[in-house]
Amino acid sequence: MDAVTAAKARIDRALADLERTVLELKARPASAPPIADDDLFAPRPSNAADLARIAELEEVGQETAQALALAADAVREVLAQQQAASQQAAEREEAN
Repeated sequence: MDAVTAAKARIDRALADLERTVLELKARPASAPPIADDDLFAPRPSNAADLARIAELEEVGQETAQALALAADAVREVLAQQQAASQQAAEREEAN
């Protein structure tokens, strides 16, 4: 597996983890109180259950951001390696 394929696989895993987590959070038990508004920009509710849910979503968002940042770093590293290899190949070609 080359570096680009490995980086793509890491990104795919991070996105799959994000989708799974979002689905788990949305799959609330039937006994849970209904959510009045799923708008992320709605005013923050004041009851403890909603505040706990918001905190959980914020934590998942931070974890996801970190996973995507790692994936982006991996892609940047692969691109830098490819650019370096291309430059070396061009230099060797010029030398010949």
